[in-house]
Amino acid sequence: MFQHEKQLFHPVEIERPNPQYAALLQEQLGGGNGELKAAMQYMSQSFRIKDQRIKDLFLDIAAEELGHMEMVAQTINLLNGHELEAAQVQAGEIQTHVLLGLNPGLINASGYSWTGDYVTVTGDLCADLLSNIASEQRAKVVYEYLYRQIKDNKVRETIDFLLNREEAHNQMFRDAFNEVQDTGSNRDFGTTKAAKMYFSLSNPGPNTFAGNEVNAPKFSS
Repeated sequence: MFQHEKQLFHPVEIERPNPQYAALLQEQLGGGNGELKAAMQYMSQSFRIKDQRIKDLFLDIAAEELGHMEMVAQTINLLNGHELEAAQVQAGEIQTHVLLGLNPGLINASGYSWTGDYVTVTGDLCADLLSNIASEQRAKVVYEYLYRQIKDNKVRETIDFLLNREEAHNQMFRDAFNEVQDTGSNRDFGTTKAAKMYFSLSNPGPNTFAGNEVNAPKFSS
């Protein structure tokens, strides 16, 4: 069961309308790394999870992502102002001015429709958690790009909040992965010698002329 709370997850304000930036922000509403994608991915993945704590984690984050989607849509509304004027959009997506009446749409910054193809579900908890960690990291990067391209301090406050929540979700999924990393596909496969071999296919590469066994590169923390 879901329940809509009328107050936003975090207050949303702008200093002034900016229709061009509203078009950019559409990416986090209906894009491949946006809030709707995250909500649908985590919710869909939760359906088969047997561990109730992890199932609740997926559903709680999915519900929060819907709240983030509402925040992004409201920011787009404020940035668009209240007049239909396609000429105000100097570059990029103008679809909202001619088809949607400035209603935030389920489209990305280029005007392409949101699609379920953005959603990754495998039924394997390890694989899905790794997908979610990557999804949160990509969303964080997009928000960082958006943050750098706006001088409006009120909009920046919203993006900063959303960006930091992506980091929080990333860490939650990492913690969950650490707990289940020896289950599912990680338990059933990847246990033979072939799973631990490294092939150096760079020529010349490390130890090419030494006649020694080639090891995977080590990366210091």
